Amino acid sequence: MRVVLISPYEIGRQPFGLAEPAALLMRAGCTVDCLDLSIQKLNPGLLAKAELVGIYIAMHTATCIAAEALPRICDITPHAHICVYGLYAPMNEKLLTTLGVDTVLSGEFEPGLLSLVNRLRSSDTAVQTKPEVSLSKVRFVVPDRSKLPELTKYAHLIMPDGTHKTVGFAETSRGCKHLCRHCPVVPIYEGKFSVVPRDVVAADIRNQVEAGAGHISFGDPDFLNGPGHALKIVRALHQEFPHVTYDATIKIEHILRHRDLLFDLKDTGCVFITSAVELVDDRILEYLNKGHTKQDFITATWLLRDAGIALAPTFIPFTPWTTLEGYIELLKEIIDLNLVESIPPVQLSIRLLVPNGSHLFRQPGFREKVEAFDPRMLGYRWTHRDSRVDRLQLEVRACVMEAERDGRSRGETFAEIWQLAHRAIGKSSSMLAHYCVGKRIPHLSEPWYCCAEPTSQQLASF
Repeated sequence: MRVVLISPYEIGRQPFGLAEPAALLMRAGCTVDCLDLSIQKLNPGLLAKAELVGIYIAMHTATCIAAEALPRICDITPHAHICVYGLYAPMNEKLLTTLGVDTVLSGEFEPGLLSLVNRLRSSDTAVQTKPEVSLSKVRFVVPDRSKLPELTKYAHLIMPDGTHKTVGFAETSRGCKHLCRHCPVVPIYEGKFSVVPRDVVAADIRNQVEAGAGHISFGDPDFLNGPGHALKIVRALHQEFPHVTYDATIKIEHILRHRDLLFDLKDTGCVFITSAVELVDDRILEYLNKGHTKQDFITATWLLRDAGIALAPTFIPFTPWTTLEGYIELLKEIIDLNLVESIPPVQLSIRLLVPNGSHLFRQPGFREKVEAFDPRMLGYRWTHRDSRVDRLQLEVRACVMEAERDGRSRGETFAEIWQLAHRAIGKSSSMLAHYCVGKRIPHLSEPWYCCAEPTSQQLASF
């Protein structure tokens, strides 16, 4: 069977979600090709031969791109079976099936892909009646990355001294044992997580280092869901490749709980940790069920700083509960913690995304805060009761886009956002003249965020 696997977007990383199922399907006797639309264009010659097309959508931006690409894919492959798989597949099932999708898989999708191949081989082309969300144990295989663009085509690590490193991308676990209400992982995994065997992770990293990777970005929703598993992996990584650095995503709650492990992470090559701080308003953090407070964020920042690991916080500053005063408080906290250089300005423009199935709807009174589902943005629209907040979000977003286009620094862009926020509330902003932007930190050339609409450049692949 000829299979083409497509990734619309994976935050600038070479997608594990293509490489691992590609290896699995090749073991099952399939001829597999891969397309990464973040780098490549749709290939009609390749697609026209496909009997099965699998589209990996693990994030919101990828799903938006997939929705735009599906009509073109269906035109090229009128006789192929179209499958979408990944975190965002079941929550957008209704829209995707109207665009020509036959099968929707999520969770541990590999068994579903193998079952689908066997069904198609037996000429069983019955249309799927509902999404298949599986949490059954997967027998992971070592990813085959030979069908993907080389690592140098993807995001790279930029060190504070300006040097660059080629980045590899690995996963050691899936799912998450926490229940943050706004998180897209939660409706699928419901507090469960599974691990990728250490030998599979080690072999995948080894192959990427041999291909030129000097840094590994771990893509787990939370690297310390299984701290023992994670520590064994990075210790083995450091022993075999002491020159290779890495980054990971870890909850503020886990940074505090496992503070005794931070020096181990530093000693094994961790250069920065991404953490979803979201806001500094304890009331809203409680609404989101984040499991940390503003003070926890402050403590975690200093713990990581003491350990010699940079913190790269991410935010969702615009929510139905955000106030202008609260937004300015967030900016002040960033200044006080010397984190201006640690935060891509886009993080200060993010608006809360409410997808289908969100656990936010379990919060009493939340349903009344949102409007109808918008299939174009793949979420429920909401309007803030204070129009100044919505207006500020649009102004900050425009400022960030202009600054990125013009190549302005993080500090310069932050200063502009500071001015916009104070102008929105009608207050003086003179204190900014004395703030410290902080030290530059290691960071990837493509910022981490997953709830933005795709750009025209991203849509140019088809």
